[in-house]
Amino acid sequence: MPHSTPLIATIVGGLVLAFLFGMIANRLRISPLVGYLAAGVIAGPFTPGFIADLSLAPELAELGVILLMFGVGLHFSLKDLLSVKAIAIPGAIAQISVATLLGMGLATLLGWGIVEGLVFGLTLSTASTVVLLRALEERQLLDSQRGKIAIGWLIVEDLAMVLALVLLPAFAGMMNQEHTDLSALFLELGITLGKVALFIILMIVVGRRAVPWILAKSAKTGSRELFTLSVLALALGIAYGAVQIFDVSFALGAFFAGMVLNESELSHRAASDTLPLRDAFAVLFFVSVGMLLDPSILILHPLAVLGTLLIIVVGKSIVAYGLVRLFGHSKRTALTISVSLAQIGEFAFILAGLGITLGLFSKQGQGLVLAAAILSIMLNPVLFTLLERYLNKYGEDDKPTPEETLEDGLQVPVDICNHALLVGYGRVGKLVAEKLRKVGIPVVVVETTRTDIESLREQDIPAVLGNAAHPGILNLARIDCARWLVLTTPNCYETAEVVSLAREKRPEIDIVACAYHDVEVEYIIERGANKVIIGEKEVANSIVTHLGIDKMSEEEKMATCPI
Repeated sequence: MPHSTPLIATIVGGLVLAFLFGMIANRLRISPLVGYLAAGVIAGPFTPGFIADLSLAPELAELGVILLMFGVGLHFSLKDLLSVKAIAIPGAIAQISVATLLGMGLATLLGWGIVEGLVFGLTLSTASTVVLLRALEERQLLDSQRGKIAIGWLIVEDLAMVLALVLLPAFAGMMNQEHTDLSALFLELGITLGKVALFIILMIVVGRRAVPWILAKSAKTGSRELFTLSVLALALGIAYGAVQIFDVSFALGAFFAGMVLNESELSHRAASDTLPLRDAFAVLFFVSVGMLLDPSILILHPLAVLGTLLIIVVGKSIVAYGLVRLFGHSKRTALTISVSLAQIGEFAFILAGLGITLGLFSKQGQGLVLAAAILSIMLNPVLFTLLERYLNKYGEDDKPTPEETLEDGLQVPVDICNHALLVGYGRVGKLVAEKLRKVGIPVVVVETTRTDIESLREQDIPAVLGNAAHPGILNLARIDCARWLVLTTPNCYETAEVVSLAREKRPEIDIVACAYHDVEVEYIIERGANKVIIGEKEVANSIVTHLGIDKMSEEEKMATCPI
C-alpha cells in the first residue's frame, strides 16, 4: 500500500545523497560542502531523478541554523559580544551599505529599476550563518579574537536583515500609493527596534536565571533523555518564540538562548548533546541550497552571474578588509574577517523570496542570487585554504595588536623536553595531568578550547592551543623530545590521525590512547599506539580487584554462591 511520506523522503534522500557526494568530494581532496551542494542540485527539480520536497527542505535546514547558533551561543558570553561592538557595528553597517550600492550598480547595468536593484543589493550584503560558523569551527577560531569579531559582525548583519524583512512590505505598500507616508515607515521601524530590544533585555535579565535553572532541574532527574530534551526544547522553543512574538530571526533567538545558558555549568554537556543533530541538519541546509539552483542560468547569463559573484567575493572582502585595518587590527585579522564574510546564504534567499512575493524582485534576480550564493559557498573553503597558506608563508611579517599578541603568544613552542604530551583536557585529561604532576613528570597539554588553555596557564602548565591532528601543533608541543604521548579525546578518528602523525614524527615515542568501543581499539593500534584503554573495562577491573575475587580459591568462590 503506497504512502505519502515527503518528510521522510526529503530527509533520507538528502542525507544519503549528501553522504555519497561528500565522500566523493573528500576523495577529490575538496571540501565536503561542495559535495553537499552537488547533492542538493541532484535532488532539485531542475535535474532528472529523485526530487525532494522543496517546501520541506528549507524548514529542515532552518533547524540546523537554530542548533548551530545555539551551540555558538553556548561558548559566547555577553562580555565577548560587547567587546567587539566598536568594530562589529560600524563595520557591518558600512559593509551592508557598500554591498547594496554595488548590487544596485550591477542592477542598473542589467537594465533593472532602482527598487529591484535595492532588493538585489541587500541580498548580496549579508553572510551565511552556517558557512561562517562551520569555517571558524574547523579552524579552531570560534574562541579567538578574529572569531569573536566575525560572529559579532554576523549578529549585527542579522539584526539589519531582520529590519529589512520588516520594512520591505511597508516599503512595497508605499510604492503602490500615490503619497509616501514616512511617519508610518518610521513607526514600523521604531516598533521593530523596540521588539528586538525587549527580547534582548528579557533574555539577559530573565533568561540568564530561568534557562540555567530549567537545565539544572532536568539534569537532577538523572535521565539523559530528559536532559537532552530540555536542551532541544529551550533552543527550539526560544528561537520559535523570538520569531512569533518579537519578530526576531530564528538564528538570533537561538544564539541568545545559548548565550544565557553559557552561565550554567552544564553548558558543555548541552553542546555535546546537540552536536549530532546540529551536524545532520547543517548538512541538510547545504542540500536545500543546492536544490534551489537551476543550472541553466550559468549558461544563459554567465556574465551576470560572474558580476554578482565578484561583488560577494571581491567587493565585500575589500570593504571588510579596509574597515578592519582602519580600526587598527592586524593584516591577519583583516584577512580572516574578509574571507569569512565572502559568501551569502539564508537571508539572501529569504529576502529574494519576499521581494518576488511583493512584486519588487524578478525571477531572474532570484536565479542570480542563488547561483552566486552556491558558487560563493563552494569557493569559501578554497579561499580559507589559500589564506592559511599565505599566513604560513608571510604571517611572520605581520605586526599584531596587543590582544592578538596575547592570543598568538599561546602558540609559542614550549621550552621543555622529556615530558608527557597530553592531548585533551577533559575529565580524563585533567585527572591524568594531576597524577603525572604529583609524581614529578612534566606535562604539556594540547587543547582546542581557549578557556581551558587560559586555565592551564594560570596553573603554570605549558599548553598549546589547536588541533593535534595539524602537524604544526605537535611541533609546538615539542613532540620531537617528548617521552610519552597520551590521548584522551573522545573522537576515535581524530585520535588515530594524531597517533599516525606522532609515530611518523617520533617513531620511538610511547603512545597511550583512550577508546570508548572495542572496535576502536584495533583501529587505533594499527595506526601506531602502544596501548589503547577502554574506560569501562578499567572500571570493571577495578571493581573485581577491590572485591578480591581474582585472588580467591575455587572453594571460596563456591562458598559465596547461593544454594
